Amino acid sequence: MQHGDVWRALDALAAENGLSASGLAKRAGLDPTSFNPSKRIGPGGRARWPSTESVAKVLEATDSTFDAFAELVTGQKRATSRPQRRVPLIGMAQAGGQGYFTDGGYPAGAGWDEIALPEVGDPHAYALEISGESMEPVFRDGDVIIVSPGAPVRRGDRVVVRTRGGEVMAKELLRQSAKRIELQSLNPAHPNYTFGLEELHWLHRIVWASQ
Repeated sequence: MQHGDVWRALDALAAENGLSASGLAKRAGLDPTSFNPSKRIGPGGRARWPSTESVAKVLEATDSTFDAFAELVTGQKRATSRPQRRVPLIGMAQAGGQGYFTDGGYPAGAGWDEIALPEVGDPHAYALEISGESMEPVFRDGDVIIVSPGAPVRRGDRVVVRTRGGEVMAKELLRQSAKRIELQSLNPAHPNYTFGLEELHWLHRIVWASQ
């Protein structure tokens, strides 16, 4: 058993559950940075191992067995029936920053991570990691959503929008006219929004979410 095998197994377990490494740590009740690449190497380049306690918490949080985790470590885990590919991943809070999207709303720049998630067909699909509690109970902190710029959007769909001012939010599409769009907040404690179409940079449909 090699140091890299254990970390690779944790990454694979995160992907199987639709999470990033930080999302897996949060799901397990650990510090979100526990599994960051910077935490895998100690001072002087010495390999740092995850603790048995953290592994145990991860297995409990993902309802996984140690035998299944051992298969991931040894590389003997059977392939899942759902095809997977690597898609760009970024935190929801970061998505409003400059340089992460093209004018057409496609992922751009070097600030993206990657995550293996179910195939969705759209070559421009990307993933966002939810942060905070503003989208509960639909999406929880650490959940990952896959967004498809090419998917058709209809009333009742859950969508991600970015305003011209750089604000990014996940909502439900209530109605859209030739001039305006109405969005319902996923958390009933938060207000609904109405925008003129000229106020939005783009609107993309959410096609998959880890739950």
